[in-house]
Amino acid sequence: MVFVTGATGILGRIIVLELLKKGKNVRASKRPTSNLNEVQHSYTYYTENSDDFFNKIEWVEVDFDDIHSLQNALKDVEEVYHCAAKVSFHPKDEKEMYHTNVKGTENLLYACDSAGVKKFLHVSSIAVLDNFNEKGELDETSDFNPKEEHSAYAISKHLSEMEVWRASAEGLNTIIINPGMIVGSGNWGNSSGDIFPTFEKNSFTFSGGTSYVDVRDVAKIAIELMEKNVFGERFILISENKKYADLGRQIRSTLGLKDAKILSKFQLNIGRLANILFGWFIPSLKIITKSNIESISTLNVISNQKITKKLDYQFIPLKESVDFHLKNYINDKKQKK
Repeated sequence: MVFVTGATGILGRIIVLELLKKGKNVRASKRPTSNLNEVQHSYTYYTENSDDFFNKIEWVEVDFDDIHSLQNALKDVEEVYHCAAKVSFHPKDEKEMYHTNVKGTENLLYACDSAGVKKFLHVSSIAVLDNFNEKGELDETSDFNPKEEHSAYAISKHLSEMEVWRASAEGLNTIIINPGMIVGSGNWGNSSGDIFPTFEKNSFTFSGGTSYVDVRDVAKIAIELMEKNVFGERFILISENKKYADLGRQIRSTLGLKDAKILSKFQLNIGRLANILFGWFIPSLKIITKSNIESISTLNVISNQKITKKLDYQFIPLKESVDFHLKNYINDKKQKK
């Protein structure tokens, strides 16, 4: 039995689907408020036998604060894919993010130890990468630098990684993957599923950029790493480094919209001053923090050489990925009308 946390998320659902395609028995965690119909619908974009696969999933509601709940979910489980996480860059979500990402991971690992789980894959983020290599790139040796200013999200993912390394030192077979911004279908408007709605609704973008990867690549690589027992290592999973403006141009052009205006770092810092002066009065301004401005105003080059060499893997080109998932987004919008 394989257990996947965060199985209704944009990545977790595809890891579940790929495991089912391989004939695995999958137990998947969900929240009481999870929309399983939306997950089932999104499978139609990835396989012709969507209902057959979906009906094989054993869904469970898990309380990550309750060790007994976790132990019950892990009964007869040999492998765990830990995708559940809170993703936010808003200060109001800091406490929930630490609790979900750090304490939730700690509790899950404790339960895995007592349940006799043999393999554990943890989904982290490129947000934890700091120190550049001799080529001026970020790679798997780019350790988190606590002296730098980080978003609460980055800190929570770093601390959750520390829990995984601790479990690894104590004997659990672990793998950490650090995906870039995941491009996928479904879960529109939430977490990584917010890419297309965000570029559609906002007539502005930022001067920086980030690294992107298709959800299908992340799922396939995660499963292959577990199958090949590549333990005690971490792997960056990205297809391409891309400026927000360039990606926005592709998305907005397809949607029949004008190019978005680029906000400079100077303009964003004026907004940060407004945050200091008026954040108490206008809650939406509170998201304008120094670390957030820095992250959206820069484009760091991130290397995917380790994973491409390890698995001889070819990532889906970003343009092809965006075209595929944007088409699904447009189709879903039409169906809602």
